[in-house]
Amino acid sequence: MTTFAPQIPRRGLVAALRSAPAGQATMSFYVLFGMVLTLNAIGLVMVLSVSSVTNHYVGQSTWYTFQRQLVWSVGALLALILVMRVDYRQWQKYSKAVLTFTGLLLVAVLIPGIGTTANGASRWIYFGPISFQPSELAKLAMALFAAAWLADKAGKERNTRTTIRPVLVVCSLMSGLILLQPNLGTAVIIAMIAFAALFMAGVPLLPLTGWSLISGAAAALAAWGSGYRRDRLTAMLDPWSDPLDTGWQTIQSWVGIASGGASGVGLGESRIKWGFLPEAQTDFIFAVLAEEMGWLGAMFVIGLFTGFVVCGMWIALHTPDRFGQVLATGITVWVGAQAFVNIAAVVGVLPITGVPLPFLSVGGSALLTSMIATGILLNIARQTRVEP
Repeated sequence: MTTFAPQIPRRGLVAALRSAPAGQATMSFYVLFGMVLTLNAIGLVMVLSVSSVTNHYVGQSTWYTFQRQLVWSVGALLALILVMRVDYRQWQKYSKAVLTFTGLLLVAVLIPGIGTTANGASRWIYFGPISFQPSELAKLAMALFAAAWLADKAGKERNTRTTIRPVLVVCSLMSGLILLQPNLGTAVIIAMIAFAALFMAGVPLLPLTGWSLISGAAAALAAWGSGYRRDRLTAMLDPWSDPLDTGWQTIQSWVGIASGGASGVGLGESRIKWGFLPEAQTDFIFAVLAEEMGWLGAMFVIGLFTGFVVCGMWIALHTPDRFGQVLATGITVWVGAQAFVNIAAVVGVLPITGVPLPFLSVGGSALLTSMIATGILLNIARQTRVEP
């Protein structure tokens, strides 16, 4: 693939924010922006529908969770607009700083008194009334570091020690820290970002395939070596073997999806959200959506995520430099893979992993980091070129 290297003035972040966005709006820019805004709007509607019931059960205002998510959504949209104005090449020199900061947070979240434990997992750090998941920032840090490193090394040096291994070492360290939380689903997403970046950078397929098999075997051992993860695997294969415990969520999810039919039971009319489906506003929000909006609404959302992936890869393939190509690929695979893993778990094709649905599930830190990454991708879209 021919790459371009236009000379862009190296401005600081503050100067970039004050000036006009680099490049010009393209069709891919408008399409991607429209799809993300649509997903966010659908997410807010579903959060209001599901959380009103959950809040009612615990004695809170039925608007409580929706109001918090709305604040996060506004903040995330502002962050997207700000990041969209920054020339994406600026992030290359900040990639190691973002990686270091993320690593410190991943260590801090495991320290009692700093990290907060809920449902047996230590994934959150509280800053006053605001909670943040460092594992969400780790996805962005992995995409930035892999793109920056491979843009500098890939194609210049054939020695795998200076191309593949540094990326795999960083990926292993970050995934290992996240597994200690424990959070296997996010660790798998980070590994997928790393391998997608290596592939896009032109790393030879033979060593890449070998390391992929090793990583897959390690993930399988981690899943089978833990009691609750092993139960999730067996529940995926036969949820009716334990319908009142490990198979409960999958069965209730199926009930909701089947009840929705083609056009759904109507917004706000879901039955499974009334205490039947645990984590309905986070991991299983797609099941409620399918019940209320039917197969037509569910397929529309799947189509939006598919469009995100297609548009993101088109941007990656028409980006003028290697850093932009690899970074756009990492961000696209991040959102696409996470959506696939979540929806596949909801319909029972994959075991439940606790991975939220991008832009739709309740969660401020996940939404904020996803929107920041999308802002970077939108800036790349403004500077794409079609090869002659």
